[in-house]
Amino acid sequence: MREITHFIDGAAKAGASGRFGDVFNPNTGDIQARVQLATPAELDAAVQAAVRAQGPWGATNPQRRARVMFEFKRLVELHMDELANLLSSEHGKVVADSKGDIQRGLEVIEFACGIPHALKGEYTEGAGPGIDVYSMRQPLGVAAGITPFNFPGMIPMWMFGVAIAVGNTFILKPSERDPSVPVRLAELFMEAGANLGMDLKGVLNVVHGDKVSVDAILEHPEIKAVSFVGSSDIAHYVYLTGTANGKRVQAMGGAKNHGIVLPDADLDQVVKDLSGAAFGSAGERCMALPVVVPVGQKTADALRERMIAEIDSLKVGISTDPAAHYGPVVTAAHKQKISDYIQIGVDEGAELVIDGRGFSMQGYEKGFFIGPSLFDQVKPTMKTYQEEIFGPVLQIVRAESFDEALALPSAHQYGNGVAIFTRNGRAAREFAARVNVGMVGINVPIPVPVAYHSFGGWKRSAFGDANQHGMEGVRFYTKVKTVTARWPEGDVTDSSFVIPTMK
Repeated sequence: MREITHFIDGAAKAGASGRFGDVFNPNTGDIQARVQLATPAELDAAVQAAVRAQGPWGATNPQRRARVMFEFKRLVELHMDELANLLSSEHGKVVADSKGDIQRGLEVIEFACGIPHALKGEYTEGAGPGIDVYSMRQPLGVAAGITPFNFPGMIPMWMFGVAIAVGNTFILKPSERDPSVPVRLAELFMEAGANLGMDLKGVLNVVHGDKVSVDAILEHPEIKAVSFVGSSDIAHYVYLTGTANGKRVQAMGGAKNHGIVLPDADLDQVVKDLSGAAFGSAGERCMALPVVVPVGQKTADALRERMIAEIDSLKVGISTDPAAHYGPVVTAAHKQKISDYIQIGVDEGAELVIDGRGFSMQGYEKGFFIGPSLFDQVKPTMKTYQEEIFGPVLQIVRAESFDEALALPSAHQYGNGVAIFTRNGRAAREFAARVNVGMVGINVPIPVPVAYHSFGGWKRSAFGDANQHGMEGVRFYTKVKTVTARWPEGDVTDSSFVIPTMK
C-alpha cells in the first residue's frame, strides 16, 4: 500500500513512529494509502531544518523571493490537472471544485509575488535636527500552519505563501485525511527554487500527524507563529496553548453562515446561489451557507417551493463525473455525523422536507455519499441550528421582519460569514453596518474576500487579532523595527543624560 511520507529539508523523509493514518478514496470507501504520523522528534527535525534555512532565506532580497513565488505559481498552474485529480481522489469534491480550491490558493501566491511593495516601511525625514526615523518589517523566523481537510490546496497556500514571501521558513501540518496535495506543493516549491538556481532546502517542510504533532508545534520554542483553521473547540485550544508558549496565533474556527432573503430579492437567482453555497463541496466549507432566513411568510413559502425543485435537479456523483454538482464526503465517520445531525433535527421538531440519508450511488455503494437535505421550521433554540453540521444540509429559519432576521446571525455563537439578498441598497447598507459577523456578502452567497484583502470571522469563528492573507497576513508574519538615526555635523558633543526630544 502507498505510504505518504513527510517532506523535510527538501526531500521525502520516512517516519519512524510506526503510527499511521488511513487515507480513503471517498468514492469507493476503500483505503488507498496510509500517511505516517510524526513523533515530536521528527517535528523537531523539520524545525531544525527550517532554522538552518531561515537565515539565508530571510537575507534573500524581497525581489528574489518574489521570483520564487512567480515560478511556484507557474508550476502549480502547469500541474493544475494533476493536483486537482489528486485532491479529489482523497477529499471527494468534484474535480472542477478542486481546481477552484487550488486557484483560490494561487490568488494568495499572486499577492505574495508583490511582496517587495508590501514590505516597504515608513520613513520620516527631518523628524528632528538632522534626525530621520524609519521602520522596517522583518521576518519572525520559523512559522507553522495547521490546516483542515476541506481545502487541502487553498488553505496551505494562504498560510505559507505570505509567511515564506516575507522571509520566514515554514512547517506545514496538513490534515491526515487528504495529505498528498500539500506534499506535492512542497515538491513544486523546491522545483521553483531549482529552476532559479536557488537551494530552498528547509524553507517549506511538511510534517504529518495528529494531536501529537499539533502539541509539538504549539510547544516548540523555535516556532514563533502558528496559523490554524479547523473546528472552534480546537481553534480555542490552539490559541490558548500557543499564546501560553509565547507564540503569535491566528486560529480560525467553525461557522454557521446565514443567508437573509428580503421580499424584494430575485428568488430565481437566490435559489441558484443557495444551491451552490449550501450543497457545493457537500457542504464541507467553513464559508458554506447552511441557513437561509426568508423575511415574511410569502417569501418563505415561495423560497421553499423553489428550493425543493432546485434540489430535485441536483446530481450527486463521483468526484471525476463532470456532470456532478458534488461528490462524497471525506470519511464514513463524517457521513455518519451528518446523518446523526439530521436525525437530531427531526427529533427536535424541525420539518424534514427532503431527507438525503437514503442516497446510494449505484456501483459505489460503499462510497461516502449523502444526498442533499432540506429542513423547514427550524428554530434558533435547536441544536442543529446552534452547531455546525458541515454537510449538505440546508435549514430554513423563518423571520417576520428585517430586524428579526438581522438578529439571528448577530446573536449566533459563530460569526464567520453572512449574506443578504435584496435589491434595496439602503437595507443592504444598514445590514452590512449592523450585523455582528466578520465577512458580509451583498447578493454574494459566499463572501470570501479576494486575496489582497483579508479573511477572518468574529466570535467563536476566530481567535486572535490577525486575519488570514492580504496585508493582515504580512503584519502577522513580520515584526516591525523602528530606527531613529542622526548623523551629527562637526565634532561629536558630549552624550546627553536627558531623554532625547525633538526640539
